Amino acid sequence: MNVPNLLTMSRFVLIPVFLVLYFEGYALAALLTLLLAGFTDFLDGYLARKNGQVTVTGSMLDPLADKLMMLSVILSLLIKSVLPLSAFIAMAFRELGMIVGSAVFYFRGFKTVPANGVGKATTIIYYLAITLLMLELPGGVPVLWGGIALSFIASFIYFMKFRKINGVS
Repeated sequence: MNVPNLLTMSRFVLIPVFLVLYFEGYALAALLTLLLAGFTDFLDGYLARKNGQVTVTGSMLDPLADKLMMLSVILSLLIKSVLPLSAFIAMAFRELGMIVGSAVFYFRGFKTVPANGVGKATTIIYYLAITLLMLELPGGVPVLWGGIALSFIASFIYFMKFRKINGVS
């Protein structure tokens, strides 16, 4: 297993760490754990491309780790009444749809679509919104809704690219 894949695997480990910290009342430590996970996401992609270590395993596990972390975070925020139910539903619908869709397409032999700029911008906006929400600062929910809107635009772009690279009508 290469370093980028190990970094991706570390994000799976950081999910329960985040959950324990957050529910034990250590919101700042939980937020730092989330930001560490975000940094490993950036780092693993950078190292994989720089060192020619992009693998099928990494291409599948990386977005899965990201989506499971995000689902854990938004469910936690919902449970603590920090996140509106409507925002949770919109985000969960999109994240679960991406997980299931990716798995189905992968097992049917379709090519995966690499991340695009809109998807990366969505992630940055999500992290900003979550930071504001977890630190109980103003503006978190409106920023989050901006990220949700952008996420659906990113999904549309992914879908169009998927159709193009796989020759699907």
